[in-house]
Amino acid sequence: MTTFRRRVAEWRSPSLRRATLWVPQWFPKTGVFTSCQEAAMAFPHLQQPSFLLVSTGCLKPAQSFPCTLSQELHTIFPWLVESIFGSLDGVLVGWNLRCLQGRVNPMEYSIAMEFLDPGGPMMKLVYKLQAEDYKFDFPVSYLPGPVKASIQERVLPDSPLYHNKVQFPATGGLGLNLALNPFEYYMFFFALSLITQKPLPGALHIRTSDCAYFILVDRYLSWFLPTEGSVLPPLSSSPGGPSPSPAPRTPAIPFASYGLHHTSLLKRHVSHQTSVNADPASHEIWRSETLLQVFVEMWLHHYSLEMYQKMQSPHAKESFTPTEEHVLVVRLLLKHLHAFSNSLKPEQVSPSAHSHATSPLEEFKRAAVPRFVQQKLYLFLQHCFGHWPLDASFRAVLEMWLSYLQPWRYAPEKPAPSSDCQARCVSERWAPFVQENLLMYTKLFVGFLSRALRTDLVSPKNALMVFRVAKVFAQPNLAEMIQKGEQLFLEPELVIPHRQHRLFTAPTFTGSFLSSWPPAVTDTSFRVKSHVYSLEGQDCKYTPMFGPEVRTLVLRLAQLITQAKQTAKSISDQCGESTPGHPFLSWLGFCSTDTNGSYPANDLDEMGQDSVRKTDEYLEKALEYLCQMFRLSEAQLAQLTLALGTTQDENGKKQLPDCIVGEDGLILTPLGRYQVRFDIEYQGDLELQPIRSYEIASLVRMLFRLSSAINCRFAGQMAALCSRADFLGSFCRYHLTEPGVTGRHLLSPVARESAASRARGPRLSLRFLGSYRTLLSLLLAFFVASLFCIGPLPCALLLMLGYLLYAVAMTLLTERSKLHQL
Repeated sequence: MTTFRRRVAEWRSPSLRRATLWVPQWFPKTGVFTSCQEAAMAFPHLQQPSFLLVSTGCLKPAQSFPCTLSQELHTIFPWLVESIFGSLDGVLVGWNLRCLQGRVNPMEYSIAMEFLDPGGPMMKLVYKLQAEDYKFDFPVSYLPGPVKASIQERVLPDSPLYHNKVQFPATGGLGLNLALNPFEYYMFFFALSLITQKPLPGALHIRTSDCAYFILVDRYLSWFLPTEGSVLPPLSSSPGGPSPSPAPRTPAIPFASYGLHHTSLLKRHVSHQTSVNADPASHEIWRSETLLQVFVEMWLHHYSLEMYQKMQSPHAKESFTPTEEHVLVVRLLLKHLHAFSNSLKPEQVSPSAHSHATSPLEEFKRAAVPRFVQQKLYLFLQHCFGHWPLDASFRAVLEMWLSYLQPWRYAPEKPAPSSDCQARCVSERWAPFVQENLLMYTKLFVGFLSRALRTDLVSPKNALMVFRVAKVFAQPNLAEMIQKGEQLFLEPELVIPHRQHRLFTAPTFTGSFLSSWPPAVTDTSFRVKSHVYSLEGQDCKYTPMFGPEVRTLVLRLAQLITQAKQTAKSISDQCGESTPGHPFLSWLGFCSTDTNGSYPANDLDEMGQDSVRKTDEYLEKALEYLCQMFRLSEAQLAQLTLALGTTQDENGKKQLPDCIVGEDGLILTPLGRYQVRFDIEYQGDLELQPIRSYEIASLVRMLFRLSSAINCRFAGQMAALCSRADFLGSFCRYHLTEPGVTGRHLLSPVARESAASRARGPRLSLRFLGSYRTLLSLLLAFFVASLFCIGPLPCALLLMLGYLLYAVAMTLLTERSKLHQL
């Protein structure tokens, strides 16, 4: 044992700690760990999941933990947790659970999942230490920004998760710490590893739902927040019975409490465990509450109301930027919370069913979302809507928002299959949820409108997002519920003068658990007002979703949808017209199909006719749903179509940006200035245009040097041949002059003068031979010829003969078209 303590002391040194990643060979054989290979310590720099096989090859499922090693396990536990989830500063990656997948690393994946399972060896170790009432210091500096700032100002955060845990350092101390029990310490590291650990470069294309971390989150939620039955008691590591709940610590310095939230649901049960008649479930429900609070605090509580108001300034600097993976994990949490809350028994759903006979778990189901999640989620979504890039990655935020707005999707009862309309109709039982989450529906919908008006709806991905939102809000009876909630909020205060005191008085932290939960508020108007003021503050200016301002935005969006449909149709028609005109050999690469060098404007150009069809379907249905929600008539839609104008460009497209009529004519609105776009075409020398992705860069440069040498050597001869008036002159002009110089549309007189000064004589261009498509077509032709026993040389001669015939025909057609133009 002396050797063991000496080794632990050595590990505490920073140098050795960085070099050790798992339980080394000298760790005692306790039934939990057996001897490891020396190679487990030889690769401290490895960060890939394959390292897990080396670092966990010595793990054996634990059946028991000898009591004689409790002190040693307490010493090694922080290092063990850090080895798994990585360090809080992100330097140590740990097991890299966010990149570990079963189909890629099946052995490492199965080992990690078995070890970290809610009923696995690691959790048994947690309960073993929990029974001994050990505490572990967690630095406050790694907590989310608002929590850290609050504690540093010696103000108690509103979440009961931090009550009785803050420890101030002695004189000359390094910093503030939280004194956490083993379960809290483990969950803090597990939740923060989603944020502190940066993804590896090779993990960009990993599907989040297949990763070990995502699946562990789902298992922990299913275990500690069950939708059926009760929370399973911890697997006791000693014959004495289940491990006790943690006792609260006395704060070293008194705090001033801010916020309007209540104390912990089970604070009275945890603090007064001497009660003989207490519900046995109350001794274990604290784990469910702790898990939820840790997840919400670590994943959502990165913005306070004051910080959110400051972030409205365009010059504000972002303090925290969530990732797409972060959002997907939060969505998983919200979906499970809806299923958890909806698993209440029918007789216990209504607020009037609240009584002292209700179990703590049932009370927790009712209070989980409104008490712990709502405010932090609202600020999190507000930040995402205002600061997320205007690209397709916003789909993750959108689906998270829509999942929260539809708790009926996760209700246990199944809709009646008799009628599709009835199956999609939102039941009146969800009216309280809609009213108590009014801003989630209304203000965030307005935020989405402002985003949609700034995106390119011709893109199928952006059109899909507009369709998804319109479809959700157009569900039968949902718009009426939202409108009713707005009427309740805008209802003037005529009676009940004590409301103001009731709303803003901080709850007392004394009394029983049941008395800390406020009595049911039967006044729905007061309930809606309380919700809005608690999320936005008393000075908020509410914009009704069905008011004139939002209706104007919806009309603009409908106009933009109509314009995007016309643009998509014109692109489709243009593609349909240009495809038949391309000769067969131009597809093989002998003729350039990109003479003007234009770049695609969006992903619609790259994905073809199928994307055009999808975009049109999404926009058509989205427009239909918006008309249902806001009762837009056919006459209004006809006016939107006419408002697009009859001005046509050279391609026959109707393109009039958003504008208003002023004294001097039409004036562009801010949206119209954004909509003004030009077709970008390369106006320079086609031989010098940028190298494209479908070209071989080195081959293009070599062919350019070769063609330049030929043009320089035979410039006079080529000019003489092209000046001839016979068929040979026409044949040479077809090949040696740029067909796009006279046909291209130059945007300004300056460009025309510049093009005239750059006019070149006849020249040879070999750039088409540097295209992947050309080379692939030639290889395919030689391969097909080899199947008919035709050698490379005869095949090349046949290709040249075929192209010669094609060139002769094109020369005759070109000359005949010129005669008709004259």
